Amino acid sequence: MLRKFKISIDGKEYLVEMEEIGGTPQPVLPVQPVVETPAPQTATPAASEAPSVSEAPIAAGADAMPSPMPGTILRILVNVGDTVAENQPLMILEAMKMENEIVAGKAGTVAGIHVNQGEMVNPGDPLITIH
Repeated sequence: MLRKFKISIDGKEYLVEMEEIGGTPQPVLPVQPVVETPAPQTATPAASEAPSVSEAPIAAGADAMPSPMPGTILRILVNVGDTVAENQPLMILEAMKMENEIVAGKAGTVAGIHVNQGEMVNPGDPLITIH
């Protein structure tokens, strides 16, 4: 599979194409259902609630874009429902103190974002689904 990355080194951007050769497939774990339990009620309500930074990630399907490397999600540049073009930056992944743009492998609509800003990911973890 051919993957494209845009890498910035000392302010200079490079477009890098990488092909995975002879890799072993990562096992896919089944999604476990989440059972929500109500939070205990407090006697005094909060004066104001802070808005949530991002929604909880949704379950990823087999067509989700995998993380190419371990790292931390610094920024998510798109939202669910956005139309994206091929090679459009989707998120910034920090790995080894370098910021790496994760770009769309195809044009389409963002169907799901499976990570949150600040979350650590491993190679093969689902990042985003584009239909």
